[in-house]
This record gives sequence, structure tokens and C-alpha cells, in this order.
Amino acid sequence: MDFTSPIRLLGKPILAFSAYLGSVTMLIRDVFVAVVVGRWRWRVFLEQMMEIGVRSQPVIIITGAFTGAVLTAQALYQFAAVKMETAAGALTAVGMLRELGPTITGLMLAGRIGSAMAAEIGTMKVTEQVDALRSMNIHPVDYLVVPRLAGMIVSVPILAVESVFCGILASWIVAVPGFGVGDGYFFDQIAHYVDLADFFITMIKSLVFGCLIVIISCHQGLNTKNGAVGVGQATTRAMVFSSLALLVANFLLTLILNVMFPTGIAK
Repeated sequence: MDFTSPIRLLGKPILAFSAYLGSVTMLIRDVFVAVVVGRWRWRVFLEQMMEIGVRSQPVIIITGAFTGAVLTAQALYQFAAVKMETAAGALTAVGMLRELGPTITGLMLAGRIGSAMAAEIGTMKVTEQVDALRSMNIHPVDYLVVPRLAGMIVSVPILAVESVFCGILASWIVAVPGFGVGDGYFFDQIAHYVDLADFFITMIKSLVFGCLIVIISCHQGLNTKNGAVGVGQATTRAMVFSSLALLVANFLLTLILNVMFPTGIAK
């Protein structure tokens, strides 16, 4: 009986994950170097702003609005039993700002933008366009990754705030016209429990999520192999890895930021 088989079975994924983290770390190092000494490519940056920021708005607005509406409806059904319907707006506002707004935005961008980045860069890699960039003395990270990262950093906080705003607006529609909650009570509870710290959390989480999506997706694209099959695999991995990393990061950030910016304390 081979007693080393379980060790090898356990060791292979650990070594593969360690190698993956090392490769991603090298890409992050190259990004920092490109930001410091590289050439700023305004045209590519503006194209990414259009793709990430402008064209993602419909899906962000819809998901944010229905997330806020569902959260409010569920809260109202539960709060009605204890005559606390006026607290539904505050619950939705805090939930959207601290958790759902940036998280839903990040997940939507991982599916829409992350997979597109991996597919585009992966196609360039397997068709040797990335090698052509190197032959023209253009660093692929400088040309392909940095403008996408800059476009995401500028766009994702705006999209997250847009998602939160649409969620709160949908919450008002459900609570006030739908369930008969008073306008004054609804907004008074939001003003009482929402403060600037909640907006800081939205900004911090959205920026972290955006950076994770770009780094993971571009890494998958730059390491694509095996032609069209490899492009499909890279696209899938980019979306899955970005979503998983986003959820893990969200948990860790929630633990840290709720210590720094506690909530649930009446002002």
C-alpha cells in the first residue's frame, strides 16, 4: 500500500494554488512598475471607461433596484409582525451601502467585464498579438492591463453608488406606495441610521473588488493556451475565480470595516 498517495493528492492542489498566487503576485508587481515608469495610454483608458462604466449601467441599475426591492419586501413582511415597518428603509439603506451594493456590482462586473477582458486578451495571446506588442517594444502589461485597471478604479465606485441609489429608490417604491409606510418615517429612519462611514465602506469595497476583477481576469487572459478551447477556459476561470475572490474579500473586509466603522448604534 502506497502511504504517500494521500499526501500527493493533497499536495498537488496546494502547490498549484501556491504557483497561481505567485504568478498573480508577479503580475501585480509588473502593474506597479508599469504605473510608475510606463506610458499613459489615454485612448485605451477612455475606451475602458466607456466599456466598464457606461455600458455596464443598465445591468447595475436593474440588479441594484430589484435587490433593494426584494430586501425591503422581505423586511416589511417580517417587521409587520412587530409593528416596525418604518425600519425597513433604514435596513435596506444600510444593507445596500455596507454589503449588497458593492457586492452585487462586483459580481455583475465579474460576469460582464471580467470574462470579456479574459476573452479579449486571451484571443490576443493565442493569435500571437501579445508577442507582436513585445516585438514593437510595447509591454503587454503597460498596454493591456494598466488602462483596464485605471478604468475599473474610476468606474466601479460610481457604479456601486448608482446601485445603492437605485436600491434605495426601489425600497421607497415598495415601502411607501406599496405597503403604505409614511414618507416622513421612511426617510427619518434612513437619516438616523445611515452616516458617512457607510459610504466609505461602499467606496473601499468597490475599489478592492474592481482591482481583484481586473488582476484575475487579465492574468487569465495573459496565460491563455491551446487556442480557442483555451480562450473559453480562461473566460470561465476568470469569472469563477473573480467571483470567489470577491466573496472571500467581502467577508474579510466586512470583519475589518465593521470594527473600524461600527453600525447599529443610534445617533
